[in-house]
Amino acid sequence: MEKCKYITIEREYGSGGTEIARLLAGQTGIPCYGQEILEEVSRERDIPVEKIQRYEETVTNSFLYSIYMMTQFTSGKNDMLTAEGHIYVAEQAVIRRLAGNGPAVFLGHCASEALKEYRGVMNVFIRCTDEGAKRRRIADEYRIPESQMDIVRRKFDKKRANYYYANTEKKWDNLKNYDIVLDSGKLGIAACADMLRALMTTKQ
Repeated sequence: MEKCKYITIEREYGSGGTEIARLLAGQTGIPCYGQEILEEVSRERDIPVEKIQRYEETVTNSFLYSIYMMTQFTSGKNDMLTAEGHIYVAEQAVIRRLAGNGPAVFLGHCASEALKEYRGVMNVFIRCTDEGAKRRRIADEYRIPESQMDIVRRKFDKKRANYYYANTEKKWDNLKNYDIVLDSGKLGIAACADMLRALMTTKQ
């Protein structure tokens, strides 16, 4: 089987997807881009990362928004995009530019859409069916109290789902949209990273 050059990861909140991506990057010696995508857009457009994150949270979850945004982008009328649309286009451009540097792991930000015309891309979804493991991870890593845990989980998963749908017209949690689905609750963090490492090339 031919090794993949890029791995894109979407993940449930509390699934350990970020940890898996960072562990994979450390094991293979290739970069992992997640928050770094926002930071690059922030530098380019002189917009605070916090404001970009708010744009992502308020993006319209509608098919009409997707059609409008893509029509304006493909016709070269980027100036007619909404603020959210400008951020999405900027993120997609940054992802493609970073991909030009060689093999990489991309975390979130609809990276699968940015790289859909590229060869050697593996699109991955990380979930966690072990409710206890998920809640412990949220408490330990994010310091979220038990009383707020379900609210925070729903907020982040809804944000990711809305952003993904508005910009791809696909359901974020439809597992058919991914090449590989890993359950960190059953496999564990290290095993998930090992499985992905076996698929990855580190050659430039």
